[in-house]
Amino acid sequence: MRIIYFGTPEFALAPLQRLLETETYQVLGVVTQPDRRRGRGNQLSPSPVKALALRHGLPVWQPERLRRDPELPQVLRSLGADVFVVVAYGQILPPSILESPRYGCINIHGSLLPKYRGAAPIQWALYHGERETGVTTMLMDAGMDTGPMLLKQKVSIHLGDTAAALSATLSQIGADLLLETLQQLPQLQPEPQNDAEATYAPLIQKSNYVIDWGRSALALHNQVRAFYPYAYTQWQGTPLKLLQTWPLIPEVAAELPEPLQSFVCEPEASAAAGTVVELIKGWGPVVQTGKGRLLLSQVQLSGRKTQSGWDFINGVRLAIATQFGIVSSAL
Repeated sequence: MRIIYFGTPEFALAPLQRLLETETYQVLGVVTQPDRRRGRGNQLSPSPVKALALRHGLPVWQPERLRRDPELPQVLRSLGADVFVVVAYGQILPPSILESPRYGCINIHGSLLPKYRGAAPIQWALYHGERETGVTTMLMDAGMDTGPMLLKQKVSIHLGDTAAALSATLSQIGADLLLETLQQLPQLQPEPQNDAEATYAPLIQKSNYVIDWGRSALALHNQVRAFYPYAYTQWQGTPLKLLQTWPLIPEVAAELPEPLQSFVCEPEASAAAGTVVELIKGWGPVVQTGKGRLLLSQVQLSGRKTQSGWDFINGVRLAIATQFGIVSSAL
């Protein structure tokens, strides 16, 4: 089977690698996003998918706007691919692309469709406290993740999962599910999505990173792990990233690391939201939220290295009754 692969971030690496390792598939080339400036040096860098493609000597196309490129659809059509595989590519495919390959365009989506259609399904599933997610393969149409579904695989979400960790898991599952989908493709009966059950996962905005201590401990924990490693608060006028937290509340006590289970208490407020109410030795500060208490077990002050919550306490001489602030989303 002859394949052209569309993909950009790390989430798209495992499925491409699996295709390259499987003799029954021939990857003719890769379409990915243009090189972007990244890192402290602000240097132009290729996407993870492009870097992998180049290591395997594959042709790479990087249109700035695929829908406005009149030549690339003709080039791709001339290659005679049986199927286009699309994994987190980052642009909407025009009809000239969707209608080109023999078996159509197959998308690997990081949710159990029709839930969490859109650009950031893994992050928003975590943000909303879902206990289960998964991967769906689907035939693409002109809509945003609205095409008929082919195969699904479910995955449980654990309290300590971050978007980065869950994405890595789902990428590997997506690679397996892709091969299973391609092997069964001629016999699969696509299942239409129920639009009435659809939910959406829009692009993430910088304002989504700001910690509002008036929210509940569980909601803030979900925000931190969903938008890892970018959620932040303020300490003495300096942005402080929250990289790992634990809600010390009865609802999730059994899922906490065992040493923390004895610190769980009922969620009545003992201080104003955002106030440090306890210091747990070896772990970090405990902060009062709008409902329940939240342990900060890993943080990063602006311009500093990542450190444990306990090292943060010792480094800044953090005391009980210290108040964290809400940082403006403009920072």
